[in-house]
Amino acid sequence: MNQRGLWEDSSFPDAKRKERTPASSLGIPEDAPLAFRMTPCTFDEFVGQEELVGPGKALRKSIEDDRIPSVLFWGPPGTGKTALARLIALQTKSAFTELSAVTSGVQDVRNAVLLAEHNRLGGKRTILFLDEIHRFNKAQQDALLPHVEKGTLVLIGATTENPYFAVNAALLSRMRIFKFDHLSPYHIETILDRALKDCRGLAGQAEIEEDAVKHIVQFSGGDARTALNLLEALYFASSAEDGKRSLTLEKALEISQSPALFYDKTGDQHYDIISAYIKSMRGSDPDAAVYWLARMLEAGEDPRYVARRLVICAAEDVGNADPVALLLAEAAFRACEHLGMPEARIPLAQATIYVALAPKSNSAYLAIELAIADVREKPAYPVPAHLRGTGYAGAEELGHGAGYVYPHDYPGGKVNQEYLPTELKGRIYYRPPEQESPGK
Repeated sequence: MNQRGLWEDSSFPDAKRKERTPASSLGIPEDAPLAFRMTPCTFDEFVGQEELVGPGKALRKSIEDDRIPSVLFWGPPGTGKTALARLIALQTKSAFTELSAVTSGVQDVRNAVLLAEHNRLGGKRTILFLDEIHRFNKAQQDALLPHVEKGTLVLIGATTENPYFAVNAALLSRMRIFKFDHLSPYHIETILDRALKDCRGLAGQAEIEEDAVKHIVQFSGGDARTALNLLEALYFASSAEDGKRSLTLEKALEISQSPALFYDKTGDQHYDIISAYIKSMRGSDPDAAVYWLARMLEAGEDPRYVARRLVICAAEDVGNADPVALLLAEAAFRACEHLGMPEARIPLAQATIYVALAPKSNSAYLAIELAIADVREKPAYPVPAHLRGTGYAGAEELGHGAGYVYPHDYPGGKVNQEYLPTELKGRIYYRPPEQESPGK
């Protein structure tokens, strides 16, 4: 558990002196990764996410007023989620505890709660920052729920996963969700420029070619951590001349093309490989699908992350052409929660191969997309009278249920009756392919 740790207010006696103060004077080890050393100390240093933390924005105001509620930061890696949480640690007068769901368990959460309860008795709030909250299973997330609900602590969660899949609904309902976007090329250039000029970074130690900067910006794909990691790798791989290292495009290309020299499993490879995995299953290639599965598992990917994508693929790409695929994918997901690695690789491989070999249909996906489009773009049409509920006194007087025909009174349990709103009569959402015939 890290309560403030390197991010104590006292570690930054004057954040405005940052550009002429070495990292060691700020309580940051000089051998810490460049991306960590360049964590912003003030809102002036925070780059990107202007819609969330620009001047006058609600989230920024709540942070500056030290009245932040429980929140969830959701977005791709390297977009500022952890950086903003650590900036909150500098801004708040509350006790601040940081945990990573990768290395923490229920006992760590209990310890944080005990500390929060102690602080509360002394009239002090506690903020718990839980990085990669999606890595906590249901039981671990449930352990937080009562304490967030009672206000024992304020929870700040950070996740790269869709929170509506990765975070318990009960916990999610007690948090405000803020979506972080990929940083723009301008943002990445600004971050690189600061790293090259700031004493916490490489000030006076390196000169970089303009084309090398452009390559890093393009390679990062809007991920600040990836950009700073590549800049640091380039620095250490470059030779010094007249006391400065010369950072060239040639060397930058060499490093970025060599996984042995530069690899960030949370960056582009993370998204490219999961994309290849899904597309291989969609394309009915079990060998390719298993290969990409193995790549992810060997890189240390969370098996539950893979399993969630497997469930989505079974529903979206196989659908009712073989409904068993969804059952098997869901079973693999549950197995991952109970087994963990390395055993989880077996049910994941089994379900992956089944989904890859199953017949394909995306009719369910297309149907719900069309229906949602109508719901969003058209008025909320009233429910026809014959379909309205009748299970309460007075419903009959209101005409509810009048004219409804009970299908089970007819052969095959089917009857010609309109179930859509009158305004949508004849609208078709579900268009099954020839190989799909659910219910027959």
